Amino acid sequence: MKLLFQLGVLIGALTLHAQGSDSSKTNYRNFELSFGQSLLFISNSKQTSIVENEAVVLPTSAVLFSAEFRPDRRLRIPVFFNLATESKQFLINGVLVNEKASPTLGSGILVGCLKYRINDKTALEFEAGPLVSCLIDTKNSIRFAPIVAGRLKIFRGENFIMYLGCSYSFGIDAFGLLYGTGTSF
Repeated sequence: MKLLFQLGVLIGALTLHAQGSDSSKTNYRNFELSFGQSLLFISNSKQTSIVENEAVVLPTSAVLFSAEFRPDRRLRIPVFFNLATESKQFLINGVLVNEKASPTLGSGILVGCLKYRINDKTALEFEAGPLVSCLIDTKNSIRFAPIVAGRLKIFRGENFIMYLGCSYSFGIDAFGLLYGTGTSF
């Protein structure tokens, strides 16, 4: 609860800071909405026990919905929802074993680290930072998990964005690959 309060205070302070910007400057797009896909890989600890039983771990596909508020040119506050489209799956001695894959809701802070302008209409940008996710596990209890994430974005034209990134969740010991498209406004 203390972490959520601190995050709320930070967001409030950044929002107040963003309202004092000079309107005579060039138009900067403050929001991004995107729709993508993610592949979630099982934790290393579970993978070790499964491999000992001669099993193969299959990545879990998920749909990724994301909105990003940009109070500053470099600072981003993402909110994401990751909805698994299939269960976690393992092949153990030729038998397919399924386990519930939980939906995830999260937020955090990302920083635009590098930006490279290719031409007048195309730019490449890398952003990374800490996030936190909230999920309901197989025992129907709520868990919070810290995440570190980064993504490479290609901007084209006024508002089109494509991205490819990865994340690692320390709380559930899992790696994720994410990609998709979005728009900024």
